Amino acid sequence: MSTQKPETQPVIIVKKKVAGHGHHGGAWKVAYADFVTAMMALFIVLWLVNTSEEIQRAVAGYFRDPSGRGTEQGSGQAGLGESLGVSRSDMGKLREKLEAAMKQMPELAALKDQVQMTVTGEGLRIELLEEEVGTFFESGSAEPTDSGREMFTMLASELARLPNKLLIEGHTDSRPFTSNNGYSNWELSADRANVVRRLMEQRGLGEGRVDEVRGYADRRPRKPEDPSHPSNRRVSIIVKYNPASPPTGSDNSASP
Repeated sequence: MSTQKPETQPVIIVKKKVAGHGHHGGAWKVAYADFVTAMMALFIVLWLVNTSEEIQRAVAGYFRDPSGRGTEQGSGQAGLGESLGVSRSDMGKLREKLEAAMKQMPELAALKDQVQMTVTGEGLRIELLEEEVGTFFESGSAEPTDSGREMFTMLASELARLPNKLLIEGHTDSRPFTSNNGYSNWELSADRANVVRRLMEQRGLGEGRVDEVRGYADRRPRKPEDPSHPSNRRVSIIVKYNPASPPTGSDNSASP
C-alpha cells in the first residue's frame, strides 16, 4: 500500500495599509495659507483707509483699468484721470482731452478761441481770455457769466479725476478800476481767481486741490505791447506737475 502526501496549499498574506492622519496630512497648510492671505488683505484695507484721497483714487483707477489704456480707447474711466499724477509726457494728452470735452458741449465749443492751453515748465496752463464784452466774468465784476460757470464746471469735472495740484491766477488789463471804496485791479484779479476756486470746488473738484490763488492785477499782461487789450483780462488755471517726477525744461513758453 502506497502513501500519498497531501498537496501543500500556498499561504496568502493580505496586508492592509492604513493611511496616515493628523500632522502627517496637508490640509492644515491650505488653511494656514488662507489665513495669511486674509490677514494680508485686512492690512492692505487698513492701510488704504488711512492713506490720502489721492492714493485711494490712484489705487481705484488701477483696478478699474490695470493696463492704463482707458483714455486711449475712449471708454475707460481711469488712464490719465486716475493715475498717480499727470507727468510731463502726459500733459499733451490732458490738453487734448480737455479740448475734446469742450467740443462735446456746444455752448463751450464756440469759446475755443478764448481758451488757450500751453504746456510750460510749471505745468499745463489753461488761460481763459476775456473779450471786449465780458466772456467768463461780467465786465468790471467778479461775478461769473453763464458761459463762465459752464466752463468752470466742465474743468472741475475733468480735473477732479487728477491728483495734481492746481494754481489759479487772476489778471486784468491796465485800465484803472474806478471805485469810491478803494477797490482796484488788485482786488478784482484776486477776487476772480478766488471765485473760480470756490466754484470749481463746489462743482466737484473738492477741497485741498488748489495750492495757490494769485492776483496780479495788470502787472503781467499777456500782450505787453497793448496793455489795455481785453485778452490781458484773464484767469489762468495751471495743472502742476506731479512732484514725484518734476519736469526738466518746457515744451512751449507761455506768457505769464
